[in-house]
Amino acid sequence: MDIETALKDIAPILSKVKGGSEADLLDLCEKFDGARPETIRVPKSEITAALAALDPKIRSALEEAIRRVKKAHTDQIRTEIFTSVVDGGEITHKQIPVDRVGLYVPGGRAVYPSSVIMNVVPAQIAKVANIAVASPPQADNNGLPNKTILAACALLGVDEVYAIGGAQAIAMFAYGVEGVCESVDVVTGPGNIYVAAAKRALRGLIGIDSEAGPTEVAVLADKTANANEVAADLISQAEHDVIAAAVLVTDSPELAVQVEIELAKRVSTTKHEARIREALSGKQSAIVLVDSIAQGLDVVNAYAAEHLEIQTANAKADAQSIRNAGAVFIGRFTPVSLGDYSAGSNHVLPTGGCACHSSGLSVQTFLKGVSFIEYNESAFSDIAQSVITLAIAEDLPAHGEAMSARFEGESK
Repeated sequence: MDIETALKDIAPILSKVKGGSEADLLDLCEKFDGARPETIRVPKSEITAALAALDPKIRSALEEAIRRVKKAHTDQIRTEIFTSVVDGGEITHKQIPVDRVGLYVPGGRAVYPSSVIMNVVPAQIAKVANIAVASPPQADNNGLPNKTILAACALLGVDEVYAIGGAQAIAMFAYGVEGVCESVDVVTGPGNIYVAAAKRALRGLIGIDSEAGPTEVAVLADKTANANEVAADLISQAEHDVIAAAVLVTDSPELAVQVEIELAKRVSTTKHEARIREALSGKQSAIVLVDSIAQGLDVVNAYAAEHLEIQTANAKADAQSIRNAGAVFIGRFTPVSLGDYSAGSNHVLPTGGCACHSSGLSVQTFLKGVSFIEYNESAFSDIAQSVITLAIAEDLPAHGEAMSARFEGESK
């Protein structure tokens, strides 16, 4: 499956949602998720009830994850920048939150209350006024999103939640559906390839974080790495999806052989053996032998993985050579699983090579940089002729006349 094929597949869905009704959305839920909620918007009472019924241990773990993610993301806040260009001419550059966001939380083969945290916390820190969450309806929860996802929303004070998934959820956020959901300015969150395709198709109508599609992990390792731990890390990401990518890049043939042995042992004992085995045997997953760690660094930079682990003798130094990755995990005690939940970093990251030009979700995703420019009369007069000269050079005389018009009143 590639995104170009997915774009063709989702075109009828986008068309149905655009100008559609709640009944159209319910039909799409039933068709693609096998569940038809009573209403697309989840009643607030269901969100409150989900939190009340949440296992105390899970609640405690979610609260600790929230605390760490809040701490890390609060430090991302950018201050207002004031520049005095000349005496009497100044620019203030402000970071202003978008008005409304739609946050997507997957809910297919697995459920992701952690993705609620990763989406909502930076939006709240950015001070977005209106936050909406969408997650697929679940047949085993009467067409509502997963209860733990609803509970996570409640923990964060979000009560605008929609039971809808896939490309149709992204389209609902982008177009808006009368009487159901207002359109948003930005859509963020990970999802399957159809979600990524919808974000690509609708980008421009909405802002997006990145095309965060099926997960991928690359591990750059040398002979000092622990084969059992490397195998466990590859399996942890293969667990997400049959088209998840797990790649080991190493200069050690011995490690490569040992990792294969450990994979065979561990896969057969995992809960989601079939899914993991299919992901690891797919063409998207591999063990890559290189001549040196320096060459391995070139390989992983070219691959631009969503998650990149560095498990080498000089991991911290080697990590300094990374240019392209969604997030970099340094050393054996920093597995991707830590970042997925409670490292404090964000796990909504670019996939499919998009890490060479896109960033992971952050507070900045929800902010717009706006410049406020103010010149007094003296500063304007000093630069006016220069602007007029450039306007004439570009054959845009009216631009120059907009400058000279300021002097016309003085000559009368």
